[in-house]
Amino acid sequence: MNKNQKIAVTGANGYIGRHVVNALLDRGAQVIAVDLSTDEISNQATRINSDIFLEDEAIFQRLGSPDVCLHLAWIDGFNHNADSHIENLSSHYKFIKNMIRGGLRQIAVMGSVHEVGYYEGVVDEKTPCHPISQYGIAKDALRRSLFNFVRNYDVVTQWLRGFYIYGDDAHNHSIFTKIIQAELNGDRLFPFTTGKNQYDFIHVAEIAQMISACVLQEDIDGIINCCSGVPVSLAEKVEKFIHDNNFKIKLNYGAFPDRPYDSPAIWGDTTKIEKILSKQS
Repeated sequence: MNKNQKIAVTGANGYIGRHVVNALLDRGAQVIAVDLSTDEISNQATRINSDIFLEDEAIFQRLGSPDVCLHLAWIDGFNHNADSHIENLSSHYKFIKNMIRGGLRQIAVMGSVHEVGYYEGVVDEKTPCHPISQYGIAKDALRRSLFNFVRNYDVVTQWLRGFYIYGDDAHNHSIFTKIIQAELNGDRLFPFTTGKNQYDFIHVAEIAQMISACVLQEDIDGIINCCSGVPVSLAEKVEKFIHDNNFKIKLNYGAFPDRPYDSPAIWGDTTKIEKILSKQS
C-alpha cells in the first residue's frame, strides 16, 4: 500500500466523499479535499473550495499536483433522468483530461452499476453495457472516453463501479431516507414496488473503505467492482431496515410499478476488490 500519497478527492463534501476522505486519512494518506464547499470535511485534510468545471488547463497544479485523483464529483446522482448528467458530461471529461495532461499519474473515477442497464446476473468488467437512464448513459460514456484517452498516456486508470449504496441516511435521498421521513410523519403505509428485484447492497462506510484501498495501490486497475457480491431482494432489505429501527410503518406492496430499467437480479463480481483488500489486511 502506497501510504503518505497525496490524493485529491473531488466531490469530497458529498454523500460518499465525506466517508472516503475519513477512510483515506485513517490510512495515513495526505488528502486534498475538493468541492464547492468543504465545511463538513475534517481539518486533517487540505480543503480547497473550487469549481472543477471551469476548464482550467492548470488545474493539476492548482489542486496541489496530487499523486492520485479520485473523481467522485457528480451532480444529481439520485435523480437518474436529470438532464444535468448529459449536460455536464463534457466538463467531467475536460477536467480529467486537464489533470492527466498536467502530470497526473493515477486517476480513479466513480462509476455505477447503472452503466450496465437492464441485465440479470453477475456483472464483471467484461459485461456489456446498454444503459437506459441518463445517469447510466453519462457514466458509460465517460468511462469509454476515459479509457480511450489514456491509451496515449502512462497513467494508472481505475473505474470504481458502485452498486446499491445505503447508510448515512441523513445525507442521501434513498428509499431508506424516505421511509425514515414517512415514519416521522406518522404514516401507516409506505407506497412500495413489488420488492422482488434483487440488488447488491453495500453500506457507504464499507464502500468508502474499498475505494480508499483501491486508490492506495496501482497494481490492479481497470474496472473494479466495489460491492458485496451478494444479491438481496429489495423487500428483504427494506423490511429488515424497518424491523431494526423498530418502525411501525408497513410497506404497501405494488403501489408503484418497478422501474423499467431496474434488473430482476444484478450483483457484482468481487474478484478484484477481494485481491486488493487481502493485500492490505
